[in-house]
Amino acid sequence: MKKPAALPPPTPPAARNYFADVHEVVRLVPPGRITSYGAIAHYLGARHGSRAVGYALMASNLDAATHQKEAPVPAHRVVNRLGQLTGRHHFPTPSAMQERLEAEGVRVEEDVVVEFKQLYWDPSVELG
Repeated sequence: MKKPAALPPPTPPAARNYFADVHEVVRLVPPGRITSYGAIAHYLGARHGSRAVGYALMASNLDAATHQKEAPVPAHRVVNRLGQLTGRHHFPTPSAMQERLEAEGVRVEEDVVVEFKQLYWDPSVELG
């Protein structure tokens, strides 16, 4: 009796690049609006992945070749869950994050977004 032919190995699902996924979501945040690290992590299915979102945003400014091919990542629009500019030290100057937000009409006082709840953009709500 002849053995049945072996099936080919299953094709693995396409590998996802979490950092690229974070960058894609952040590019969708409209000017003048803000979101949080946790909201992005939750939207991407990593409920407790806020810190990884922060790492992805830090990495977004490291690769000059990537910036020539893709739109820049507006990391200044991402704050912590309380509206604090916790990522400000990862910008060229400690005030650059605030300056970029204020250029878009977002008021910041003592490193906290004023009217945080009104300006909050939740990707799970906005993108479905």
